[in-house]
Amino acid sequence: MNTSFIGKWEGNIETPNGALPIIVDLQEKSGTLSVPVQGLSNYPFKNIQYNGDQVKVSINLNGSIVEINGALKDEQIEATFQQNGGKFPLVLKPFKEQPEQPVTYETLKIPVQNGELTVALQKASKEPSPVALIIAGSGPTDKDGNSALAGKNNSLKMIAEGLAKDGIASVRYDKRGLGDNMSLLTKEEDITFDQYVDDAFQVINTLLADKAYSSVHIIGHSEGSLIGLLAAQKTNVESFVSIAGAGRPIDEILLEQLKGQLSPQLLKESTDALVSLKKGELVKNVSPELQALFRSSVQPYMISWLKYNPASELAKLNSRVLIIQGTTDLQVVATDAEALKKGKTDAELIYMEGMNHVLKNAPASRAVNLATYADPSLPLHTDLLPAIQQFIKNEK
Repeated sequence: MNTSFIGKWEGNIETPNGALPIIVDLQEKSGTLSVPVQGLSNYPFKNIQYNGDQVKVSINLNGSIVEINGALKDEQIEATFQQNGGKFPLVLKPFKEQPEQPVTYETLKIPVQNGELTVALQKASKEPSPVALIIAGSGPTDKDGNSALAGKNNSLKMIAEGLAKDGIASVRYDKRGLGDNMSLLTKEEDITFDQYVDDAFQVINTLLADKAYSSVHIIGHSEGSLIGLLAAQKTNVESFVSIAGAGRPIDEILLEQLKGQLSPQLLKESTDALVSLKKGELVKNVSPELQALFRSSVQPYMISWLKYNPASELAKLNSRVLIIQGTTDLQVVATDAEALKKGKTDAELIYMEGMNHVLKNAPASRAVNLATYADPSLPLHTDLLPAIQQFIKNEK
C-alpha cells in the first residue's frame, strides 16, 4: 500500500444543500470518520482497502452503508462519498488542527429507555430561574441546530446562550443515535417518533422535579415542535414555543416539497408510498432515487410520525403557546403557522420578516438562503430572542 495515505484528512462533501465538512483518519487496517457538525466523532470503519494509489472505505452508520472511494493525486485525495443512493464529490486534504470552541454548558445524564441521555445544561446567572427544553429538528440535526446534511449554523446554541444571558436556563441534547447519544440507537429501524417524544418527556420530568427552576418551558424547532407539543401534553409545563413547526401532517408537507423536485413517475411512487405508510403498511420496492426518503430502515419511523396532525394535537395543550414563523423559510410556510393557530385560537402567532428555517436573516432566493445553513458566523434574526424571552417571562 501507499504509505502517503496514512494519517488524518479533512474535506467537504459537496451535497445539494451545501458543503458538509468531514474528517477521516486512515490507518493501515482500520480508520475512523468524524462529522463535527453532526457530533459524530471517530466512528470506526467497517472495512478499508488500498490498491496502489486507490483507497476504498465502507462504514456501517446505524444501518446505513457509507462508501468513500478515492485516489491520491497531488498530495490530496479526490473521492466520491456514497450514502442512501446519493453520490457526492469529496476532496480530502491533510488535516490541520483547529482551536477548540469553549464549552459553555454543563453535562447532565438523564435516565431514558435503554440507557442515559446526555444533556447540555446552559445555566442562568441566578437561581431559581425559568428553564427551557430546546428540541432540535428532523434528520441528523444536533443540539446546536447543526446538520450533517445542511451544515453548521449554531442556531440552537445561540438561542441557549442568548436565553442564559437574560436569566433563562435551558437544556438541549443530541437525539438518540446522534453525537453524545449515538450509543442509544444501534439500528435505524429501531427508532420511532414516540421514542423521541418519550425522551423529551423524561427530560421535562427531571426539570419539573428540580428546585433550581421556577418554571419549565419547551421550545421546539421544526420537527422538534411536534415532539415538544406531544411531550407537553403529558406534563405540566408553563409554556410552549413552536418555531417553524409544521401545522399539517408530514405527508402533505413532503409532497408539497417534492412536487418541484421529482419526475411525475417518482412523485406518484412517493405519493403511493406515503399512502401505504400512513395505513401502517411497509413499502417493499423503492426506487434508488427515493432510497434516502423511503429506505426500509426509516419506514417504521415514518409510520409512527404520519399518524399525527400537529394542529389537532396543539388543540389538546393547556399551556400558553407562542407560534413563530419566518417569512423566508424554504421548508415550513405560513400555511403551517396558520394551521397551528387554527388548532389553538388563543395561541400567539408572530411572523419574523426575512427569517429562514435556520433562524437567520435571509432572502427568499434559494441559493443565498441555503448558504446561511452552513455559516455559524451569522447571528440569529434580531427579533427572535426578545420574542422568546418576553413570552417565557410572560411580560406584556
